[in-house]
Amino acid sequence: MGEPPNEMEAPAADAAADRGKMVRSAGVVSLAVMASRILGLIREQVFAAFFGAGLQMDAYNMAFRIPNLFRDLFAEGALSAAFIPTFTEHFEKRGREAAWRLANRVKNLVFIVVGLVTVAGIFASPWIVRFIAPGFAVVPGKVELTVTMTRIMFPFLLLVSLAALAMGILNSRNIFAIPASASTFFNIGSIMGGLFCAYLFDPALGPRSIIGMAVGTVIGGLMQYLVQVPSLYRAGYRYEATVSLSDPGVRRILTLIGPAIIGLAAVQVNILVNSYFASFLGNGPVSWLNYAFRLMQFPIGLFGVAIATVTFPSISRSAALNNAHELKDTISGSLGMVFLFCIPSAFGLAFLSRPIIAIIYEHGRFTPDDTMQTAAALSCYSAGLIGYAAIKVVSPAFFALNKPRIPMMISLGSMITNFVLNYLFTQVLFWGHKGLALTTSAVAIVNFILLVIFLRKQIGELHGNLYASFGRIVAASAVMTGVCCAVLALMEHFFQGRAFAVRLISLSASLLVGAAVFYAACRLLGVVELKRATDAFLGRFLRKKTLN
Repeated sequence: MGEPPNEMEAPAADAAADRGKMVRSAGVVSLAVMASRILGLIREQVFAAFFGAGLQMDAYNMAFRIPNLFRDLFAEGALSAAFIPTFTEHFEKRGREAAWRLANRVKNLVFIVVGLVTVAGIFASPWIVRFIAPGFAVVPGKVELTVTMTRIMFPFLLLVSLAALAMGILNSRNIFAIPASASTFFNIGSIMGGLFCAYLFDPALGPRSIIGMAVGTVIGGLMQYLVQVPSLYRAGYRYEATVSLSDPGVRRILTLIGPAIIGLAAVQVNILVNSYFASFLGNGPVSWLNYAFRLMQFPIGLFGVAIATVTFPSISRSAALNNAHELKDTISGSLGMVFLFCIPSAFGLAFLSRPIIAIIYEHGRFTPDDTMQTAAALSCYSAGLIGYAAIKVVSPAFFALNKPRIPMMISLGSMITNFVLNYLFTQVLFWGHKGLALTTSAVAIVNFILLVIFLRKQIGELHGNLYASFGRIVAASAVMTGVCCAVLALMEHFFQGRAFAVRLISLSASLLVGAAVFYAACRLLGVVELKRATDAFLGRFLRKKTLN
């Protein structure tokens, strides 16, 4: 007879199993996000090839930034942060029927409130554009074009709010793949629908064709919501026309949503402030910053968003059940995974920005000078990549803990700091758009550090090996970067050419060798997160192989 299991070993085994499940779920989300980000890059390539980085793209980017800001602050930011822990608590403590009733009441309230905001935004577009982009007024026709596209794209806010609510419901029920794939359908709709409408507006794809791309954005938002509806139905959701402001769950969400908007606003508001200052720098800077930040969103979405997506429902459940040990374990493990994937990504984007930008964007009307300027912005943005990604894990934890004022106050402070530094860098030191990107990165890093400090006061010290892993991953990333740059230089010297195929082969070889070196360096340095990730994925593969 075997010995009975050690009672102390059972919780540890359960925790390890939970971590493995979360890592595998994050892997599923990462694959879905990867497809979305690839299509997103294709979307950006379409814009770069047809419209370059001049007046039209500046106007489109600013017009899209207005409803997109509301989306990030409200729909995919504050609404999710307030809704998921409340909805999860209803399921855990009050039952399925109460949870679905809450979901319907929130959905109907969102439709009414965001619908009114959308109508108001359409009418107020001229004043909004002149407020956030006053520098556009010096270029004839730039303000008018921006206003037209802003009005067209404002309904995108309502559609994406409904999509975000659907995503929150599904994630709370541990359904991750379909909601993570929803943004893929946004990109498909915005590319295909945008190009079709662009042709309708201007068959020669001249200046007015950019308006068709604005219509395509709304089409993409509609597809992002509709693709999740069948999964909602299968999960048990049924629509009911019910609204109640006296519902305790609704009131809790309304109480959390204000601080959540401010607490999660720092990065997006800082980007909008960047655009404000960039509007005074002539044609180009707004687009250079946008192209660079959109590219940096690739690793943020692939790793930071994916990990945060599967972490938040687990954190919410731990908080609802007052399980402090599990809460701390989940946050520490998730941050470790963010470090493992985002630190090498930041090094790679910083030191390989120019060849990456050239391969992705330097086609059609996107010139070599655009490549240099966008690459400079990307290098500056990449310095804050770890801050951007880690905030997505740490900040929502305060809402699960019902401590929304902490990230709110930190966010307010970072926004004020960002505005002051932007003024200093552009109006005093004249660093141009590079100073704007660098300021945003610095503020994101400080924001993350402050959140961690205050989180430790709430739940205690995070796991000790987390800080050691951070240093080891930085060291492995530095070695990787040196090897990548050396391989790239050797390949470029060997091929002696600037053709697209030469660039692609050189960069691909550099990245492949660099990835292998990073893996080996992490193994030698004993980075535990690498072992956890490897065990989670290989363990699942080996189990399937054994069953077969």
